[in-house]
Amino acid sequence: MTPVKEIGECLITVGDEDYFFRPSFLNMKRIGDPQEIVQAFYYLHNDEVTPLLQKALKAYGVVPEWLLRYMGRPQFAKQTIYAAMNVMQACCERDVSALTGELVPGKSGKWGMVYRKGKVPMQNLVLIAQSLITHGIIGKAKVRQLQRHETGKATTEFNAFEYINAARNHFGMSRQEAEQLSMTEFQMLLAAKYPNQKGFTQEEYDQVANDYLAKKAKRLAKAD
Repeated sequence: MTPVKEIGECLITVGDEDYFFRPSFLNMKRIGDPQEIVQAFYYLHNDEVTPLLQKALKAYGVVPEWLLRYMGRPQFAKQTIYAAMNVMQACCERDVSALTGELVPGKSGKWGMVYRKGKVPMQNLVLIAQSLITHGIIGKAKVRQLQRHETGKATTEFNAFEYINAARNHFGMSRQEAEQLSMTEFQMLLAAKYPNQKGFTQEEYDQVANDYLAKKAKRLAKAD
């Protein structure tokens, strides 16, 4: 199956094995309940892994082996790694533990569960999972977001079923078809159906306001 990268799908091939990932509304539900979906997004985007990798790349040009070993410990960024594993498994019909690694009972007794690495490096797991969940619940379509639709409010849950129902109502889809949409594809379909919405985006509104204030300041300066 060929992935459509524009809507968040991806394909990972290891040897003769293909793993197809789709960040659909249905698969977002597999991450957990509405609160757990948002919690997974938080763990993936407020992690220790990404900033540390960025600093290492800036300083050394590569990620040193000693840093990878340090980051590979089960105690490091535990919630981030677990969230990445969960998101990737939710988005694939196959068992992905060969890629993501797995949790196994510790033999030493020091740790209850130990993380056994998979074939995909941990830093890549996080990046892939970040992309999947962003396409799945936030959307990455390049469409105009009108100011009146920008609430700026944080949310504690993501109800995938609401978007599935919305897709059925807007586009006349069956439930099965709507469940396979990612948020990115949903946004693109909305933009195609309602292309001429009137209004300003927040950026456009701010630009107009700034231009007005600048012109007003010039008029006042001339009057003085």
